[in-house]
Amino acid sequence: MTEEDELFLQEMQGVKKLQTQERVPLRRDPKDNNVAARRSAAVSQETSSDKNHLRASEVPRVGPHDVLGFKRPGIQDGVFRKLRLGKYEIEARLDLHRRTIEEARREVYRFVNDCIGADLRSVLIMPGKGDRNEGDPAVLKSYLVFWLEELENVQAFHTAQPQNGGAGAFYVLLKKSERKKQQAREQFSKGRVY
Repeated sequence: MTEEDELFLQEMQGVKKLQTQERVPLRRDPKDNNVAARRSAAVSQETSSDKNHLRASEVPRVGPHDVLGFKRPGIQDGVFRKLRLGKYEIEARLDLHRRTIEEARREVYRFVNDCIGADLRSVLIMPGKGDRNEGDPAVLKSYLVFWLEELENVQAFHTAQPQNGGAGAFYVLLKKSERKKQQAREQFSKGRVY
């Protein structure tokens, strides 16, 4: 034994071996993944705070050149005919050309709510015909038709006249605000004796 070894042994006298406990290998359950839990919590929070109920999943398809119309019960035929013929002044426009489905979904929802807030009644929404997309024509037009029927504030809509976009645009008649209803009552009750 060398002098260094003897010195080492002298220094190590009284040192005890550390006690170690046996380790049990942990198996991670994929369902108990922290990242997955955070992701699902974020998604559920995001959907609960999103008031936009318009569906982005598959909807029934319409043709690029289809002439379409819709009116809720209670809308007079004369009002619908005037809308169909483009006789109402267009108070606002929304152009959806080159938008994704998700972008269009958000914009349509926001646009309709903004118009209601501003007391606008007759608007034009232009999704385009989608006839250039040979593989899947009229995608955005199909979604818009579906969404307009889902929105309670939309009273009626119809394919626009050629001068306003034809099959690639829709006249949309929105619900009257309470203020507008009161104005109409006052206007039509003038001069009447009860």
